[in-house]
Amino acid sequence: MDFTDTPEDAEFRAEVRGWLTANAEEKKPGAIYKAKYGEAALIPLSQEWQTKKFKAGFSGITTPLEYGGRGGTQIQQAIYDQEEVNFLVPRHIGSGIPLVIPTLLVYAKEEDKKQFIPEILRSDKLWCQLFSEPSAGSDLGGIRTRSERDGDDWVINGQKIWTSNAQHADLAILVTRSDPDAEKHKGLTYFYVDMKSPGIEVRPIKQISGMANFNEVFLTDVRIPDSQRLGEEGEGWRVAITTLMNERVSSGARPAPDFEDIFGLARDLEIEDGPAIANAAVREKLAHWYIQARGVDLTRMRTLTAMSRGQTPGPENSISKLVSAFKRQEIALFGMDLMDMGGGLMSRETTPMRAVFQEAALEAPSGRIAAGTDEILRNIIGERVLGLPREVRVDKDKPFRDLPTGV
Repeated sequence: MDFTDTPEDAEFRAEVRGWLTANAEEKKPGAIYKAKYGEAALIPLSQEWQTKKFKAGFSGITTPLEYGGRGGTQIQQAIYDQEEVNFLVPRHIGSGIPLVIPTLLVYAKEEDKKQFIPEILRSDKLWCQLFSEPSAGSDLGGIRTRSERDGDDWVINGQKIWTSNAQHADLAILVTRSDPDAEKHKGLTYFYVDMKSPGIEVRPIKQISGMANFNEVFLTDVRIPDSQRLGEEGEGWRVAITTLMNERVSSGARPAPDFEDIFGLARDLEIEDGPAIANAAVREKLAHWYIQARGVDLTRMRTLTAMSRGQTPGPENSISKLVSAFKRQEIALFGMDLMDMGGGLMSRETTPMRAVFQEAALEAPSGRIAAGTDEILRNIIGERVLGLPREVRVDKDKPFRDLPTGV
Protein backbone atom coordinates (compact mmCIF):
# COMPACT_ATOMS: atom_id res chain seq x y z
CA MET A 1 0.00 0.00 0.00
CA ASP A 2 1.40 3.38 -1.01
CA PHE A 3 0.58 6.09 1.57
CA THR A 4 2.24 8.93 -0.34
CA ASP A 5 -0.24 11.58 -1.48
CA THR A 6 -0.52 12.19 -5.19
CA PRO A 7 -0.20 15.87 -6.15
CA GLU A 8 -4.00 16.06 -6.37
CA ASP A 9 -4.44 14.42 -2.96
CA ALA A 10 -1.79 16.68 -1.41
CA GLU A 11 -3.70 19.70 -2.73
CA PHE A 12 -6.94 18.34 -1.26
CA ARG A 13 -5.23 17.66 2.10
CA ALA A 14 -3.99 21.26 2.22
CA GLU A 15 -7.52 22.50 1.48
CA VAL A 16 -8.96 20.34 4.27
CA ARG A 17 -6.29 21.35 6.78
CA GLY A 18 -6.75 25.03 6.00
CA TRP A 19 -10.53 24.84 6.40
CA LEU A 20 -10.32 22.90 9.67
CA THR A 21 -7.75 25.32 11.07
CA ALA A 22 -10.08 28.21 10.30
CA ASN A 23 -13.23 26.55 11.62
CA ALA A 24 -12.29 24.23 14.50
CA GLU A 25 -10.15 24.06 17.61
CA GLU A 26 -6.96 22.04 17.26
CA LYS A 27 -6.98 19.06 19.60
CA LYS A 28 -4.55 18.94 22.49
CA PRO A 29 -3.35 15.50 23.65
CA GLY A 30 -6.14 13.69 25.44
CA ALA A 31 -8.85 16.24 24.55
CA ILE A 32 -12.21 14.67 23.73
CA TYR A 33 -15.25 16.57 22.51
CA LYS A 34 -17.77 14.79 24.73
CA ALA A 35 -15.62 15.46 27.76
CA LYS A 36 -15.47 19.14 26.90
CA TYR A 37 -19.14 19.77 26.19
CA GLY A 38 -21.06 16.85 27.74
CA GLU A 39 -23.42 14.32 26.17
CA ALA A 40 -26.56 16.48 26.23
CA ALA A 41 -25.02 19.16 24.02
CA LEU A 42 -23.69 16.77 21.38
CA ILE A 43 -26.74 16.55 19.11
CA PRO A 44 -27.25 20.27 18.34
CA LEU A 45 -23.48 20.80 18.17
CA SER A 46 -23.14 17.82 15.82
CA GLN A 47 -25.92 19.11 13.57
CA GLU A 48 -24.36 22.57 13.49
CA TRP A 49 -20.95 21.13 12.59
CA GLN A 50 -22.43 18.84 9.93
CA THR A 51 -24.22 21.77 8.28
CA LYS A 52 -20.98 23.74 8.24
CA LYS A 53 -19.17 20.79 6.64
CA PHE A 54 -21.91 20.48 4.02
CA LYS A 55 -21.62 24.12 3.00
CA ALA A 56 -17.86 23.71 2.63
CA GLY A 57 -18.20 20.53 0.55
CA PHE A 58 -16.79 18.15 3.16
CA SER A 59 -20.00 16.30 4.06
CA GLY A 60 -20.60 13.36 1.77
CA ILE A 61 -17.23 13.58 0.06
CA THR A 62 -17.86 10.34 -1.87
CA THR A 63 -21.58 10.99 -2.39
CA PRO A 64 -22.50 11.85 -6.01
CA LEU A 65 -22.88 15.52 -6.88
CA GLU A 66 -26.54 15.16 -7.85
CA TYR A 67 -27.42 14.21 -4.27
CA GLY A 68 -25.55 17.04 -2.58
CA GLY A 69 -22.17 15.36 -2.16
CA ARG A 70 -18.76 16.25 -3.48
CA GLY A 71 -18.45 13.36 -5.93
CA GLY A 72 -14.96 12.65 -4.62
CA THR A 73 -12.98 9.50 -3.93
CA GLN A 74 -12.65 7.18 -0.94
CA ILE A 75 -9.03 8.33 -0.63
CA GLN A 76 -10.22 11.93 -0.27
CA GLN A 77 -12.63 10.80 2.45
CA ALA A 78 -9.74 9.05 4.21
CA ILE A 79 -7.64 12.20 3.95
CA TYR A 80 -10.43 14.29 5.48
CA ASP A 81 -10.85 11.80 8.34
CA GLN A 82 -7.09 11.77 8.97
CA GLU A 83 -7.05 15.56 9.26
CA GLU A 84 -10.28 16.01 11.22
CA VAL A 85 -9.10 13.66 13.99
CA ASN A 86 -6.54 16.34 14.89
CA PHE A 87 -9.30 18.82 15.75
CA LEU A 88 -11.85 18.98 18.55
CA VAL A 89 -15.12 18.49 16.65
CA PRO A 90 -18.38 16.65 17.48
CA ARG A 91 -18.91 13.20 16.02
CA HIS A 92 -21.78 12.55 13.63
CA ILE A 93 -24.98 11.56 15.47
CA GLY A 94 -27.29 8.92 14.03
CA SER A 95 -27.09 6.30 11.31
CA GLY A 96 -27.65 8.61 8.34
CA ILE A 97 -24.21 9.06 6.80
CA PRO A 98 -22.49 5.75 7.59
CA LEU A 99 -25.46 3.39 7.06
CA VAL A 100 -28.49 4.99 5.43
CA ILE A 101 -26.85 6.83 2.54
CA PRO A 102 -24.98 3.75 1.18
CA THR A 103 -28.24 1.77 1.38
CA LEU A 104 -30.33 4.48 -0.29
CA LEU A 105 -27.81 4.86 -3.09
CA VAL A 106 -28.24 1.20 -4.03
CA TYR A 107 -31.92 0.54 -3.35
CA ALA A 108 -33.95 3.78 -3.12
CA LYS A 109 -36.02 5.35 -5.85
CA GLU A 110 -34.52 8.40 -7.51
CA GLU A 111 -36.95 10.84 -5.90
CA ASP A 112 -36.14 9.44 -2.45
CA LYS A 113 -32.40 9.79 -3.04
CA LYS A 114 -32.80 13.42 -4.05
CA GLN A 115 -34.96 14.19 -1.03
CA PHE A 116 -33.28 12.28 1.78
CA ILE A 117 -29.57 12.23 1.01
CA PRO A 118 -29.05 16.04 1.04
CA GLU A 119 -31.12 16.22 4.26
CA ILE A 120 -28.82 13.65 5.87
CA LEU A 121 -25.66 15.39 4.68
CA ARG A 122 -26.87 18.71 6.12
CA SER A 123 -28.08 16.91 9.28
CA ASP A 124 -31.56 18.37 8.81
CA LYS A 125 -33.01 14.97 9.68
CA LEU A 126 -31.62 12.29 11.99
CA TRP A 127 -32.03 8.59 11.20
CA CYS A 128 -31.85 5.50 13.38
CA GLN A 129 -31.58 1.78 12.62
CA LEU A 130 -34.45 -0.55 13.66
CA PHE A 131 -32.71 -3.92 13.37
CA SER A 132 -32.03 -5.75 16.67
CA GLU A 133 -34.83 -7.39 18.65
CA PRO A 134 -35.04 -9.08 22.08
CA SER A 135 -34.69 -12.49 20.40
CA ALA A 136 -32.51 -11.41 17.47
CA GLY A 137 -29.38 -9.38 18.12
CA SER A 138 -26.28 -10.49 16.28
CA ASP A 139 -28.44 -13.13 14.55
CA LEU A 140 -30.41 -10.59 12.53
CA GLY A 141 -31.98 -13.36 10.45
CA GLY A 142 -33.99 -14.35 13.53
CA ILE A 143 -36.14 -11.19 13.68
CA ARG A 144 -39.85 -11.61 14.40
CA THR A 145 -41.28 -8.12 13.77
CA ARG A 146 -44.01 -8.87 11.23
CA SER A 147 -44.93 -6.93 8.09
CA GLU A 148 -48.21 -7.91 6.43
CA ARG A 149 -49.40 -6.56 3.09
CA ASP A 150 -52.69 -4.63 3.12
CA GLY A 151 -53.37 -3.24 -0.34
CA ASP A 152 -50.79 -0.56 -1.06
CA ASP A 153 -49.68 -0.50 2.57
CA TRP A 154 -47.82 -2.75 4.97
CA VAL A 155 -48.90 -3.18 8.59
CA ILE A 156 -45.99 -3.61 11.02
CA ASN A 157 -46.14 -5.18 14.49
CA GLY A 158 -43.22 -6.02 16.74
CA GLN A 159 -40.47 -4.74 18.98
CA LYS A 160 -36.94 -3.48 18.37
CA ILE A 161 -34.28 -2.89 21.01
CA TRP A 162 -30.85 -1.27 21.53
CA THR A 163 -31.75 1.36 18.94
CA SER A 164 -29.28 4.22 19.29
CA ASN A 165 -30.75 7.75 19.32
CA ALA A 166 -34.28 6.56 18.45
CA GLN A 167 -35.70 9.20 20.80
CA HIS A 168 -34.13 11.92 18.64
CA ALA A 169 -34.60 10.35 15.19
CA ASP A 170 -36.92 11.66 12.50
CA LEU A 171 -36.76 8.55 10.30
CA ALA A 172 -35.51 4.97 10.51
CA ILE A 173 -34.48 2.04 8.38
CA LEU A 174 -36.41 -1.08 9.33
CA VAL A 175 -36.08 -4.83 8.67
CA THR A 176 -39.20 -6.99 9.09
CA ARG A 177 -40.33 -10.58 8.55
CA SER A 178 -42.85 -10.60 5.71
CA ASP A 179 -42.98 -14.36 5.01
CA PRO A 180 -42.69 -16.76 7.99
CA ASP A 181 -43.06 -19.72 5.62
CA ALA A 182 -39.78 -18.86 3.87
CA GLU A 183 -36.32 -19.76 5.15
CA LYS A 184 -34.83 -17.65 7.91
CA HIS A 185 -32.94 -15.23 5.66
CA LYS A 186 -35.37 -15.31 2.72
CA GLY A 187 -38.58 -13.99 4.23
CA LEU A 188 -37.43 -10.48 5.16
CA THR A 189 -38.51 -7.13 3.72
CA TYR A 190 -36.78 -3.79 4.31
CA PHE A 191 -38.42 -0.34 4.66
CA TYR A 192 -37.80 3.19 5.79
CA VAL A 193 -40.32 4.70 8.19
CA ASP A 194 -41.19 8.07 9.71
CA MET A 195 -40.50 7.78 13.46
CA LYS A 196 -43.51 10.03 14.15
CA SER A 197 -45.88 7.51 12.53
CA PRO A 198 -48.91 6.47 14.65
CA GLY A 199 -48.19 3.25 16.52
CA ILE A 200 -44.47 3.88 17.18
CA GLU A 201 -43.50 4.15 20.84
CA VAL A 202 -39.91 4.84 21.93
CA ARG A 203 -38.72 3.99 25.46
CA PRO A 204 -35.17 5.06 26.40
CA ILE A 205 -33.04 2.50 28.28
CA LYS A 206 -31.08 3.96 31.19
CA GLN A 207 -27.54 2.57 31.12
CA ILE A 208 -25.09 2.06 33.98
CA SER A 209 -23.08 5.00 32.61
CA GLY A 210 -26.05 7.28 33.32
CA MET A 211 -26.74 7.88 29.63
CA ALA A 212 -29.84 6.72 27.76
CA ASN A 213 -28.89 6.73 24.09
CA PHE A 214 -30.21 3.16 23.61
CA ASN A 215 -33.95 2.58 23.26
CA GLU A 216 -36.73 0.05 22.98
CA VAL A 217 -39.05 0.75 20.06
CA PHE A 218 -42.54 -0.77 19.93
CA LEU A 219 -44.44 -0.91 16.63
CA THR A 220 -48.19 -1.50 16.89
CA ASP A 221 -50.22 -1.58 13.66
CA VAL A 222 -47.83 0.89 12.05
CA ARG A 223 -48.84 1.47 8.43
CA ILE A 224 -46.09 1.97 5.87
CA PRO A 225 -46.86 2.60 2.18
CA ASP A 226 -45.26 0.15 -0.21
CA SER A 227 -43.47 3.13 -1.79
CA GLN A 228 -41.24 3.13 1.32
CA ARG A 229 -39.95 -0.37 0.66
CA LEU A 230 -36.23 -0.65 -0.17
CA GLY A 231 -35.44 -3.60 -2.41
CA GLU A 232 -37.82 -6.33 -3.50
CA GLU A 233 -40.34 -8.00 -1.23
CA GLY A 234 -38.59 -10.90 0.51
CA GLU A 235 -35.13 -9.55 -0.38
CA GLY A 236 -34.61 -7.64 2.87
CA TRP A 237 -31.57 -9.70 3.84
CA ARG A 238 -29.76 -8.61 0.68
CA VAL A 239 -30.49 -4.96 1.49
CA ALA A 240 -29.52 -5.44 5.14
CA ILE A 241 -26.14 -6.87 4.13
CA THR A 242 -25.36 -3.58 2.36
CA THR A 243 -26.20 -1.73 5.58
CA LEU A 244 -24.29 -4.16 7.81
CA MET A 245 -21.10 -4.13 5.75
CA ASN A 246 -21.01 -0.34 5.96
CA GLU A 247 -21.79 -0.54 9.68
CA ARG A 248 -18.70 -2.69 10.19
CA VAL A 249 -16.63 0.00 8.45
CA SER A 250 -17.93 2.73 10.77
CA SER A 251 -17.98 0.61 13.96
CA GLY A 252 -14.35 -0.37 13.39
CA ALA A 253 -13.27 3.23 13.94
CA ARG A 254 -11.20 3.97 17.06
CA PRO A 255 -13.43 5.71 19.66
CA ALA A 256 -11.92 7.43 22.68
CA PRO A 257 -10.15 6.65 24.87
CA ASP A 258 -7.63 5.11 22.51
CA PHE A 259 -3.83 4.92 22.28
CA GLU A 260 -3.36 8.68 21.98
CA ASP A 261 -5.40 9.24 25.15
CA ILE A 262 -3.72 6.62 27.34
CA PHE A 263 -0.34 7.81 26.04
CA GLY A 264 -1.21 11.37 27.06
CA LEU A 265 -2.35 10.23 30.51
CA ALA A 266 0.80 8.13 31.06
CA ARG A 267 2.99 11.06 30.03
CA ASP A 268 1.32 13.49 32.43
CA LEU A 269 0.67 11.21 35.41
CA GLU A 270 3.06 10.57 38.30
CA ILE A 271 2.98 7.12 39.93
CA GLU A 272 4.99 5.71 42.87
CA ASP A 273 8.30 5.32 40.99
CA GLY A 274 8.06 8.48 38.89
CA PRO A 275 6.36 9.40 35.59
CA ALA A 276 4.04 6.60 34.39
CA ILE A 277 5.54 6.85 30.90
CA ALA A 278 8.92 5.76 32.30
CA ASN A 279 7.57 2.57 33.87
CA ALA A 280 8.51 -0.58 31.89
CA ALA A 281 5.16 -2.31 32.48
CA VAL A 282 3.27 0.79 31.33
CA ARG A 283 5.46 1.11 28.24
CA GLU A 284 4.82 -2.54 27.36
CA LYS A 285 1.06 -1.92 27.48
CA LEU A 286 1.41 1.24 25.40
CA ALA A 287 3.42 -0.61 22.76
CA HIS A 288 0.76 -3.33 22.59
CA TRP A 289 -2.05 -0.82 22.09
CA TYR A 290 -0.05 1.19 19.56
CA ILE A 291 0.38 -1.94 17.43
CA GLN A 292 -3.32 -2.72 17.68
CA ALA A 293 -4.31 0.87 16.81
CA ARG A 294 -1.97 0.89 13.84
CA GLY A 295 -3.34 -2.46 12.67
CA VAL A 296 -6.89 -1.14 12.83
CA ASP A 297 -5.88 1.95 10.83
CA LEU A 298 -4.17 -0.14 8.15
CA THR A 299 -7.11 -2.54 7.90
CA ARG A 300 -9.44 0.41 7.40
CA MET A 301 -7.10 1.83 4.75
CA ARG A 302 -7.22 -1.52 2.94
CA THR A 303 -11.00 -1.36 3.01
CA LEU A 304 -11.06 2.24 1.76
CA THR A 305 -8.67 1.30 -1.04
CA ALA A 306 -11.03 -1.51 -2.07
CA MET A 307 -14.03 0.83 -1.91
CA SER A 308 -12.17 3.38 -4.06
CA ARG A 309 -12.01 0.66 -6.73
CA GLY A 310 -15.77 0.16 -6.58
CA GLN A 311 -15.67 -2.93 -4.37
CA THR A 312 -18.10 -3.59 -1.48
CA PRO A 313 -16.79 -3.51 2.11
CA GLY A 314 -15.89 -7.07 3.03
CA PRO A 315 -15.82 -9.27 6.15
CA GLU A 316 -12.31 -8.12 7.08
CA ASN A 317 -13.93 -5.09 8.74
CA SER A 318 -15.00 -7.47 11.50
CA ILE A 319 -11.34 -7.56 12.56
CA SER A 320 -11.23 -3.82 13.21
CA LYS A 321 -14.47 -3.84 15.17
CA LEU A 322 -13.43 -6.84 17.27
CA VAL A 323 -10.03 -5.34 18.13
CA SER A 324 -11.25 -1.79 18.73
CA ALA A 325 -14.09 -2.68 21.08
CA PHE A 326 -11.95 -4.86 23.38
CA LYS A 327 -8.99 -2.47 23.23
CA ARG A 328 -11.15 0.45 24.33
CA GLN A 329 -12.36 -1.49 27.36
CA GLU A 330 -8.80 -2.47 28.31
CA ILE A 331 -7.50 1.08 27.95
CA ALA A 332 -10.35 2.51 30.02
CA LEU A 333 -9.71 0.10 32.90
CA PHE A 334 -5.92 0.56 32.74
CA GLY A 335 -6.30 4.34 32.78
CA MET A 336 -8.37 4.06 35.95
CA ASP A 337 -5.72 1.80 37.51
CA LEU A 338 -3.02 4.35 36.72
CA MET A 339 -4.99 6.99 38.61
CA ASP A 340 -4.96 4.77 41.73
CA MET A 341 -7.70 5.92 44.13
CA GLY A 342 -8.55 8.73 41.73
CA GLY A 343 -9.74 6.11 39.27
CA GLY A 344 -12.88 5.68 41.32
CA LEU A 345 -13.93 9.31 40.90
CA MET A 346 -16.50 10.32 38.29
CA SER A 347 -16.34 14.09 38.68
CA ARG A 348 -15.33 15.73 35.41
CA GLU A 349 -14.04 18.75 37.29
CA THR A 350 -11.56 16.87 39.51
CA THR A 351 -10.61 13.78 37.46
CA PRO A 352 -7.82 13.67 34.83
CA MET A 353 -9.16 14.11 31.30
CA ARG A 354 -12.62 14.87 32.69
CA ALA A 355 -13.42 11.24 33.65
CA VAL A 356 -13.21 9.97 30.07
CA PHE A 357 -11.65 6.68 31.21
CA GLN A 358 -14.25 6.18 33.94
CA GLU A 359 -17.16 6.85 31.60
CA ALA A 360 -15.70 4.55 28.94
CA ALA A 361 -15.23 1.76 31.48
CA LEU A 362 -19.00 1.78 32.02
CA GLU A 363 -19.89 2.24 28.37
CA ALA A 364 -17.27 0.15 26.55
CA PRO A 365 -18.74 -3.33 27.26
CA SER A 366 -21.76 -2.41 25.11
CA GLY A 367 -19.38 -1.85 22.19
CA ARG A 368 -18.55 -5.55 22.29
CA ILE A 369 -22.21 -6.31 21.59
CA ALA A 370 -23.29 -3.54 19.19
CA ALA A 371 -22.75 -4.25 15.47
CA GLY A 372 -22.02 -7.91 16.25
CA THR A 373 -20.84 -9.63 19.42
CA ASP A 374 -17.24 -10.75 19.84
CA GLU A 375 -18.33 -14.35 19.26
CA ILE A 376 -20.21 -13.59 16.03
CA LEU A 377 -17.28 -11.54 14.72
CA ARG A 378 -14.83 -14.36 15.46
CA ASN A 379 -17.07 -16.70 13.49
CA ILE A 380 -17.15 -14.30 10.55
CA ILE A 381 -13.37 -13.87 10.63
CA GLY A 382 -12.80 -17.61 10.89
CA GLU A 383 -15.22 -18.62 8.14
CA ARG A 384 -15.12 -15.71 5.68
CA VAL A 385 -11.63 -14.26 6.16
CA LEU A 386 -9.51 -17.30 7.13
CA GLY A 387 -11.60 -19.82 5.17
CA LEU A 388 -12.12 -22.22 8.09
CA PRO A 389 -14.99 -24.77 7.93
CA ARG A 390 -18.41 -23.22 8.47
CA GLU A 391 -20.47 -23.98 11.56
CA VAL A 392 -23.31 -26.46 11.18
CA ARG A 393 -26.63 -24.68 10.63
CA VAL A 394 -29.65 -26.55 11.94
CA ASP A 395 -32.01 -23.87 10.58
CA LYS A 396 -30.99 -24.26 6.94
CA ASP A 397 -33.74 -25.15 4.43
CA LYS A 398 -36.49 -24.91 7.08
CA PRO A 399 -39.42 -22.46 7.15
CA PHE A 400 -38.89 -19.81 9.80
CA ARG A 401 -42.17 -20.62 11.56
CA ASP A 402 -40.94 -24.20 12.16
CA LEU A 403 -37.71 -23.19 13.91
CA PRO A 404 -37.63 -24.01 17.63
CA THR A 405 -37.68 -21.10 20.07
CA GLY A 406 -36.72 -20.81 23.72
CA VAL A 407 -39.32 -21.56 26.34
